Amino acid sequence: MTAVATVSAGGTAGAAQPSPRTPAGPSTAPNARAALPDGLAKTPPMGFNNWNATGCDINEKMIRDTADIFVTSGLKKAGYEYVNIDDCWAEPERDPRTGRLVPHHERFPSGIEALADYVHGKGLKLGIYTSAGTQTCAKTMPGSLDHEEVDAQTFADWGVDYLKYDNCNNQGRPALERYTRMRDALRKTGRPIVYSLCEWGENKPWEWGKDVGHLWRTTGDINDSWTSMVTLLKQNAPLAPYAGPGQWNDPDMLEVGNGGMTDREYRSHFSLWAAMAAPLLIGADLRKASPATMEILGNRDVIAVDQDPLGVQGRVLRNADGHWVIVKPLAGGDVAVTLFNETEDVATFGATAAELGLPARKAYVVRDLWAHRDFETAGSFSASVPAHGTVMYRIRAGGDWGRRPPLGEFGATLSSAAPGVPGTITPAGRPFTADLTVTNRGRSPMLGAKHGIDAPSGWKIEALGRTSTPILRTGQKLTARFRVTPPKGQAPASYTLKATLSYISPTGQKVRSTTTEDLVVPATVPTGTTNLGDAPWAVARNGLGPVERNSSVGGAKPADGRTLTINGRTYPTGLGTHAPAEIIFFLDGRCASLAVDVGIDDERDPRPDPTQGTASFEIWADGVKAADSGRRTWQDDPVHLVGDLTGASFLRIVTNPGPDGFRYDRGDWAAPALTCGE
Repeated sequence: MTAVATVSAGGTAGAAQPSPRTPAGPSTAPNARAALPDGLAKTPPMGFNNWNATGCDINEKMIRDTADIFVTSGLKKAGYEYVNIDDCWAEPERDPRTGRLVPHHERFPSGIEALADYVHGKGLKLGIYTSAGTQTCAKTMPGSLDHEEVDAQTFADWGVDYLKYDNCNNQGRPALERYTRMRDALRKTGRPIVYSLCEWGENKPWEWGKDVGHLWRTTGDINDSWTSMVTLLKQNAPLAPYAGPGQWNDPDMLEVGNGGMTDREYRSHFSLWAAMAAPLLIGADLRKASPATMEILGNRDVIAVDQDPLGVQGRVLRNADGHWVIVKPLAGGDVAVTLFNETEDVATFGATAAELGLPARKAYVVRDLWAHRDFETAGSFSASVPAHGTVMYRIRAGGDWGRRPPLGEFGATLSSAAPGVPGTITPAGRPFTADLTVTNRGRSPMLGAKHGIDAPSGWKIEALGRTSTPILRTGQKLTARFRVTPPKGQAPASYTLKATLSYISPTGQKVRSTTTEDLVVPATVPTGTTNLGDAPWAVARNGLGPVERNSSVGGAKPADGRTLTINGRTYPTGLGTHAPAEIIFFLDGRCASLAVDVGIDDERDPRPDPTQGTASFEIWADGVKAADSGRRTWQDDPVHLVGDLTGASFLRIVTNPGPDGFRYDRGDWAAPALTCGE
């Protein structure tokens, strides 16, 4: 469940706005097929929505607290404007006298009007939610189908500024008809309200949405996982031609800070939404947000790309093997380029000035939007991008490039602990290598370039050759190799390795760049025969929510599954996954085999499509495939696999989605017996 219809007193931040309840009609009379010439949402809306963090657990205190945090944290100054309430804010029945929606007496005892007054008093705007159906998605309150005029007027009377209009329980009636009726009702009130069409992309709203609302969902709901975020990127990115001022593609709200991804992945999430000129609606509970989360959400350099007044959604220049280059022209002639690495390995890629449509110049000024620093480059805008990472540049042709230090293409590659196992897993007492490389992409030379490694206390670091050079000219490269060894007996946990580069520009400016990797020192699986559902893993990645121990995957939240069940057969032990999934265990060469039943779990969403719910299951011993189930569907019985693990350092079990995508692909590893020696 996601979007909330939003009718907002839009406009750009800082512009003069009507008083909270002063009617301000559209500039032209309503016209069934005219675009919306009301001046709202000239840039993608920015704000907050509670659904991703709290669902129905919403109340007026959270909304007031969020408005306060917007002001005190600097998020308001950064451009965040709307504080939006999602589903479950109303009583289950309308007022029998007036037919109006009634605020929930426990969650919103002061009423929505008083809450709007509070939010407006902070210089912010209030958003609300309903559905273009008979009930909302959570089925806790009435929808607005056939009540459009009374609900629109109610929202206007309360001082609402933004409406998220969902798509649940729509009785099969045409989307264009339902959403247009609410558009007309909102216009009739005379109050400027930003109108968010949460139609999930089912009827291609990008083809008709600009005549109806200000933004439209192009995707299903996001969840707090890497797979979900990347999937929505791939659905929304091709729709760039449909976006522009007052008409935005919406790939759903932000998950930044909710805990299902790493900070690096959240930086990618935020960067990609900005590159796509998507609405930036915070989906985390800001009362619990970490400093890292606030730093990501408050990155004004990235926000400026999203909010650029030219209003162009970035286009994909290329996506070669998961290495994305997204180009976004900006007002004034600047260009933003986003380099996104979808893969599991560090990669170096980028684009040239000519590819980005920049005029030919001797050099260019390039701002690294996450380092918050300007550099100069001779015309190559590439970077060493870590796995799941993003580098974002803002480029200006010519300018005062001679006053900027040269751009270094800097990155680190860690050796693998075993074939098929990422270098971010490192057993205690075993050395690995870290290769640090920098290429000078600037017009001027780098002076005194030097590589370094910072590791946790007690770890041994040895340089295997030179680590510095007195001068590095345009296009030249410096590579340094280090051997790093965590001590024997190092406690199993996640640790941070920091690679550093330092150099000086010809004008005397000092530069220090860093890149970090979180390294996992894994625990070893027990001896004897162990239920894999209880064994310690090194890494677990899952397509929906966390991997579950001894239960199925329900949804995006932890511990929300049921008893593992494959075509009616139940299992008390095992691992619940959702494709695509990968779990890695450290065996230390001591294990003989894994025996397990696999199949698609019976826990499914309502009205399953028989063509959906397919996956395959693989057992890997280091880089060797030890067993493969082949394609399994939700209608199949469990199949028994036995994988030979003799001599392997690591076990990898993989749940792959079928050709129909990954919807309903809850894959069970049931009764998994891992047999290991001393």
